[in-house]
Amino acid sequence: MNPLTATELHGNWGTLLLPITDDDSIDWHLLEQEIDHLLLAGVDGIYSNGSAGEFYTQTEAEFDQVSALLARKCHAQNRPFQIGACHTSAQIARERIRRTKGLQPSAFQVILPDWFPPSWGEIRTFLATMAAEAAPAPLVLYNPPHAKRQFAPIEWHRLIDATPSIIGIKVAGGGEDWYRAMQPVLQRIAGFIPGHHLATGLARGARGSYSNVACLSPRGAQRWYQLCRDDSATALEWQARIQTFWETHIAPLITRDQLCNMAADKAAAVAGGWLPGLTGRLRWPYRSAEPDTIRQIAAAARRELPSDFFNE
Repeated sequence: MNPLTATELHGNWGTLLLPITDDDSIDWHLLEQEIDHLLLAGVDGIYSNGSAGEFYTQTEAEFDQVSALLARKCHAQNRPFQIGACHTSAQIARERIRRTKGLQPSAFQVILPDWFPPSWGEIRTFLATMAAEAAPAPLVLYNPPHAKRQFAPIEWHRLIDATPSIIGIKVAGGGEDWYRAMQPVLQRIAGFIPGHHLATGLARGARGSYSNVACLSPRGAQRWYQLCRDDSATALEWQARIQTFWETHIAPLITRDQLCNMAADKAAAVAGGWLPGLTGRLRWPYRSAEPDTIRQIAAAARRELPSDFFNE
C-alpha cells in the first residue's frame, strides 16, 4: 500500500471495534467479519487500535494479530488502512511500529505519551523518533479531549513544522473561532473531527472523520459523507437529526451513566445491527452499556434518523 499524503487523506474512516467474548478474549472470526463489512460498506479507509479498538487492553501478540488481519484484508481490496500504534508507553508504541511497518500501512496513528504531560521538547523528540521508525509511512496524531496535553492552534502549526511526516490530526474540533484559528494548519494537513459534526466541519476546512457515526452504521456514515460532498443542504438536515439523536441517546451513556467513550461507540454499533454477534461488552475493568439501553437506542435510531441512513 502506498503511503498517504496530506492531500490524499480524507473521508469517512471506519474504526475496528474489538469483539469481546464472555471470557474476555477476542472473537477473531467476528473481527474478520467486521473488516469484511467495513470494506463492503465502502468506507474511505479503516483504522485499527484506536480508543474504540481498546488498544490499551491488548497484549502485544493480540496487537500484532489485529494489525496483520487488517493489513491482509485491506491489501487484497486495495483499500487504505492505518495501524494505530498507540500506547501510553512511548517504548511500547515505538516497538509496535517497528514490528508492523512491514505490513505497509497507509499511515500510523499515534498518541503522545500519557502517564505524565510531556514538555514541548519531549513531544518533538517523541514524534521525531516515531516518524523515523514509521518511514516511509506517515503519521496521524490522535489528540483526544482526555489527553493530558492539548494543543492550541499556534502549537499545531509549530508541531507540523517540527514533524513534516504528520499528514493528519484527529481532534475534537470546535466552533467557528477554532476553525478560523486553525486555517493555516488545515491548509497543510488533514484535520479529522467527530462524525456527528461532519457537515459543518467539512464546510469549515476539516477533511473527514474517524467516525463515531460509522460505528452506528458504516454504510449510513459513508452515504452521509457523500451527501456532504454533493448536496450540502441535505447533509446539514441529516446532521441536525444525527446530532439530536447523539445528544439524546448516545451522549447520556457518558454523562448520565458514567461510561467511557468506548462503551458509547460499541453500544452504537450494536444498536446499528450491522454486525450480528457483536455485543456491547468491553474488556475488564471497564463497564458496558446495558442490553436494554442498547435496544432503546436501536429503536430510537430507526425512529429518529433519516430513513436512507439505514437503507442497505
